[in-house]
Amino acid sequence: MDFSFNEVQEQIRDLTRQIAGDLCTPERLKQIEQSQDGLDGELWSRLARADLLGLSIPQAFGGAALGLMETCIVLEELALKAAAVPAWACLVLGAHPIARFATLAQQAELLGSVRQGDLIVTAGLNEPGSDPALGLPLPRTTARRDGSRWRLDGEKTCVPAGMVADRILVPARLDPSSDIGVFIVDSNGSGVSRTPLRATGGVLEAALELDGAVVGCESVLGGSAEMGTTILRWLIPRATASLCVEMAGLCEAALKLTSEYVKSREQFGRAIATFQAVSQRAADAYVDTEAVRLTAWQAVWRLDSDLTSFESVAIAKWWASEAGARVVHAAQHLHGGIGVDRDYPLHRYFFAAKRIELTLGSATPQLLQLGKLMAEGPTEGRYFG
Repeated sequence: MDFSFNEVQEQIRDLTRQIAGDLCTPERLKQIEQSQDGLDGELWSRLARADLLGLSIPQAFGGAALGLMETCIVLEELALKAAAVPAWACLVLGAHPIARFATLAQQAELLGSVRQGDLIVTAGLNEPGSDPALGLPLPRTTARRDGSRWRLDGEKTCVPAGMVADRILVPARLDPSSDIGVFIVDSNGSGVSRTPLRATGGVLEAALELDGAVVGCESVLGGSAEMGTTILRWLIPRATASLCVEMAGLCEAALKLTSEYVKSREQFGRAIATFQAVSQRAADAYVDTEAVRLTAWQAVWRLDSDLTSFESVAIAKWWASEAGARVVHAAQHLHGGIGVDRDYPLHRYFFAAKRIELTLGSATPQLLQLGKLMAEGPTEGRYFG
């Protein structure tokens, strides 16, 4: 692939960088972290006014009708600044599948408000006990037909931005069959309850409980409950690859902080950057960062180009989980004691990288999955994530 961006993509990157650079100062981020929801509403509004929340939304609803590549450019720039906004949850887990699969009525109801920053949509993909390294099994959450509507029962855990989301996409097994539907659930609807969960670094997620939650047929994503398998097999690799791009941004930012620090920190009368052990550790972190970046963008490009991407997503996922963790640990190690000081910005990148590592799953099961994928090829029954 050609890793350079075209003119439009460069403009998206520069605009996002300018907005995030203006607002995401260490002082503002510290204040936001102490707020109730930990989200930067001003930044979210600025992104909306700059039309950066509607990149994948069709032009009929005010969007730019662009692809995953452009959305991931925004995600990477926000990760570079440790921005406290629900971009991955809303733009990738929410708006992206709605723009691709939703009926015109569903798109008209939701996408305009998402583009304007007035509506947050996310997805509840994980259930208690599921292992993200192994992909998603058949949902235990069930949907049963009740006349002209559906009733959902089950639990979803670690729902990104789940406490602030207005709508949550919920995959559920169509009882009594093994088919899967994806339902657009009103987070304040009947039979829906949310419990706040503090993830790594204090980021607010949600545990979602559905107890006979009522969903109208008009809120079945795509208009057909039998479309769920197709939607998940499309969404999960894109959610994974875009998360890997975020990890690339976090690694780059942590490495930049580390480079500046070791060049200015002196021991024995000279900068510690001149010590062989320090320079070698930093060089290893640079190699890991480039591997995360290249594999992540290759996966995104292949997905956006509708090319076979099972292996590229699996490779990117492993590098992001394994090498990403190495980079932020190296950054903290090279900083010494200041690396764990909450008044110094490095901790934000460490926590965010650890959160993504946990979301992607540990490395060894991923290698086993990748080996199985290479040996057997992708199968229709596996939601490879």
